[in-house]
Amino acid sequence: MPTEPAPRIVVAGGHTAGHIEPAMNLADALHRLAPATEITALGTIRGLDTTLIAERGYPLELIPPVPLPRKLNGDLVRTPARLRESVRAAGEALDRVRAEVLVGFGGYVAMPAYLAAWRRGLGIIVHEANVRPGVANRVAARMTTRVFTGAPSVRLRNATAIGTPLRPTITGLDRPALRDKARRCFGLHGDGPVVLVTGGSQGAESINAAVTGAAGAFRAAGVQVLHITGPRHTVDVPLCGPTDPSYVTVAFVKEMRCAYAAADFAICRSGAMTCAELAAVGLPAAYVPLPLRGAEQRLNVEPAVAAGGALLVDDENFNPHWITTALLPVLTDPERISEMSARASTAGAPDADIILAHHVLAAVREQRSIATRSLE
Repeated sequence: MPTEPAPRIVVAGGHTAGHIEPAMNLADALHRLAPATEITALGTIRGLDTTLIAERGYPLELIPPVPLPRKLNGDLVRTPARLRESVRAAGEALDRVRAEVLVGFGGYVAMPAYLAAWRRGLGIIVHEANVRPGVANRVAARMTTRVFTGAPSVRLRNATAIGTPLRPTITGLDRPALRDKARRCFGLHGDGPVVLVTGGSQGAESINAAVTGAAGAFRAAGVQVLHITGPRHTVDVPLCGPTDPSYVTVAFVKEMRCAYAAADFAICRSGAMTCAELAAVGLPAAYVPLPLRGAEQRLNVEPAVAAGGALLVDDENFNPHWITTALLPVLTDPERISEMSARASTAGAPDADIILAHHVLAAVREQRSIATRSLE
């Protein structure tokens, strides 16, 4: 009998880490289930595509970016011409790799990829990690019945909640077992509470300012700080004395599992990937949503807050006073931290990558069945 050809999949989720990471995590899961699968990523030169996708070792096809404006302005008038060029480029890429199924995660490349795939009759799968779906995924949900989301509260046509695809190194992380080693790697003391501070891959100036402004309060309370400032930001922190709790600053951490293992609590934005990862590892957090786009990030963290595994504070209210009066009493209460950690983990979905990969392979089989019937 002839050997079944390898599945040919294209993933489209470019520009930001929040779109790229779940696409790459799905790609890894597909290779675990069907090692011969041929996977190509669509991206643009505008974002992190050429860095993050290259690091994961997947072929990358570049197309012109098409940011979809959310308001009526001059950009909306110029969008159709940009979209036509990008759809053409996406279609050429799909043809080159002989794609059978497209999996989209939103972002600048998703809309042209969806349209190009729909015109060719390819299988389309949509994954939306955010509670408030983007324009591209709202449109694509009308092109297919295979629509999956990171949370049950996502309002999207044909949606099934499965969680957000994560790396096995995150979903399988044993924080207590790795804690001592992780702390040594960052130069932290083995004892006492550690708070992880991060504003995402690029950092957040407002978070940096508030936390460094409370450096003295952290030290007085005996709380160590692991502060990931972001590669474009620097912070001014008073030097530690020999007996002071450590305040460690780093620009970027490639292996976030080590940072998660070193910490007892986090201060961070509430992007969908961050929320999903912290839930997976059971790390409680004070979430400071990005105050843009109608406060979309606020919606992502509501399940963790409702479960009792997180605190929520608006960006405008996050300052040294809030840290001192609202956060430090939590950080210095081991029983409260333990309870919040257990509650944070209830919102996790550790097998979303494999679940989505099974759906993708099923879509390939369906496409091949359709092609076979058309030849009969």
